[in-house]
Amino acid sequence: MNNYRSSFFSNIPPIVKNILAINVVLFVATILLPGILERRGISIDLNDVMGMHYFASQKFNPAQMITYMFMHGSFSHIFFNMFAVYMFGGILERVWGPKKFLIFYLVSGLGAAIVQQLFWYFEFHTVVSAFNSAISSGSVDSLRAYFSGDISGMTVLDVIKQKDLLLNMPVTIGASGSVFGLLLAFGWLFPEERLFLMFIPVPIKARWFVLGYGVAELFLGVAQFSGDSVAHFAHLGGMLFGALLIYYWKKKGRLYS
Repeated sequence: MNNYRSSFFSNIPPIVKNILAINVVLFVATILLPGILERRGISIDLNDVMGMHYFASQKFNPAQMITYMFMHGSFSHIFFNMFAVYMFGGILERVWGPKKFLIFYLVSGLGAAIVQQLFWYFEFHTVVSAFNSAISSGSVDSLRAYFSGDISGMTVLDVIKQKDLLLNMPVTIGASGSVFGLLLAFGWLFPEERLFLMFIPVPIKARWFVLGYGVAELFLGVAQFSGDSVAHFAHLGGMLFGALLIYYWKKKGRLYS
């Protein structure tokens, strides 16, 4: 059994192995560390600290554009992301080598973060403008469309507080942006490879799987169904930046070198 375990782990390429280890360690830390520190009077939420906030938020830190992709909110969240990293990332690292694979993984994740920030900007731009107008004018008239009750008694300090609450609220975590970049790369490099999925009884060529996944994410992102907290546009951002990097490598004749 020990020989099997040793063989299993030794067959995982180094960058994929380290990505898996970092994600697992941080996931365990998000569960155990708050309880340990709370007994010492310290309150901390690692997903809030290392997850990515909107750039206009008081909680935003530029480092979150990288750290967010190593944080996860549930066992299923980390399991499926890391399973994809193991399955697709292992193959791609063997093709590209450790350095090139790590660059691709981080670029896809960073691209997902950039697209998510742009999505938040367009989502919040109108309401933030209304808040800024209320703060500068001292009148809450511009905010009446966003509050159901009587807000005539709100002071400027109340408006500032509500604006901060709004901007501090959204946070994105997870390796999904990088994972979608890996899916795109696998479909690009191995388009005819057949994938077997648990919920579909027939094998699907990688190119069609990636295309279908991309279309589904675009639809879900645009539809914005009630209760859907998944960052669909971030997933598309991972695919987009992954595709741009692959296209650049291909144009330079360095896709396989």
